Amino acid sequence: MAKKSQARTWFLVHSWLALPVWFFLLIICVTGTLATVSQEIIWLANPDVRANKPSDEAQRLTHGQIIEAIDQSAPEVMVRSIRRPDEGHFALNVQVTYPDGSSPTLYVNPYTGAIQGVSPQFDFRQFTRALHGWWLVPFTNGFSWGWYLVSFMGLPMLVSLVTGLVVYKRFWKGFLKPKLRFNQGSRIFWGDFHRLSGIWSIWFIAVISVTGTWFLVQAVLFDNQISISTEGVPPVIARDVVPLAASADAVPRIGLDQAVAIASERIPGLDVSSVALPSYAYGHISISGRGNYPLMFQSVEINPYNGEVDAVRLLSDRSGLEFVTESMRPLHTGDFGGLWVKLIWFVFGLILSMMVLSGLLIWSKRTAKATSALIHKRKPARTTASRLEQTPVNPS
Repeated sequence: MAKKSQARTWFLVHSWLALPVWFFLLIICVTGTLATVSQEIIWLANPDVRANKPSDEAQRLTHGQIIEAIDQSAPEVMVRSIRRPDEGHFALNVQVTYPDGSSPTLYVNPYTGAIQGVSPQFDFRQFTRALHGWWLVPFTNGFSWGWYLVSFMGLPMLVSLVTGLVVYKRFWKGFLKPKLRFNQGSRIFWGDFHRLSGIWSIWFIAVISVTGTWFLVQAVLFDNQISISTEGVPPVIARDVVPLAASADAVPRIGLDQAVAIASERIPGLDVSSVALPSYAYGHISISGRGNYPLMFQSVEINPYNGEVDAVRLLSDRSGLEFVTESMRPLHTGDFGGLWVKLIWFVFGLILSMMVLSGLLIWSKRTAKATSALIHKRKPARTTASRLEQTPVNPS
């Protein structure tokens, strides 16, 4: 009986030590859910981020017209890149360089070309993603230990999904006859909620746990200098191709709209979302965007002097392993199909967070009840033992 009681005590200690893991997983789920719609939260809080139409008939400006509008309003800046968010109600993110060397990102209205504000270096979107992804632990030499700690949780999530399906017999009945009892106590309610939310989130838990586990593999590969990329060396324009001129402004270059047209012709169906201008004389105009497969980007490198396409990165250029791994991040964040996909990820993120919370409540209540029972069981035993020790022994 003593050995059994001792084993029970160690089990309760083990149960209490598991509670921080539950809390850690809960915080990861909550912060990840917020990170999914963090850009939309910024849109609600900051009017500078919004792409307001001056009129119902207003049309979006081309990339070349955007640069012309910026040149007129701020001629001292040099545009480095233009990035268009997936959702049309967001302003353009234009990275520029000022004469003093600073390189902020500006919010630019896509309909008027007006500069609406300056993006902070570390905004709410970056904060929530950093808190969720690596707990704000800095990257000093490779991936931080915070990244490893968070991504490692993908493994127990995946194991819990598999074991949950094994333990919950005929789980598919939860789709046909969902059961959620409200009037039989909190323990029954949270138990039903935990099982029901787990059933309806099977696909989401599988996506999050598999992609999260891949982030762990990615960190291990990177920190051990193991690459799976087939991209090769970035192209550079040959010296004899660069034209000579008395000044930089006199060098003949193709227009940005022409470059976008060349890229769209080279990759049919390309939805251009990012345009990067060359930062030195031998650099290319880099144009990238999504196509029929929304999880990955395709890109074109165009010579800014003669419009020749020097490099193309298509979906077919990826290896099978690259095709899978490059799809992991957008699948994890839901950042590949606009607002509706984000809302789906947000809703199921809430469900997953509530499922973890319900498991935490069930686990803590069960552990607290078992601990209380063990303490009360030991008290009478100790009282009886002390009474026996105090009873005088009859010498006869």
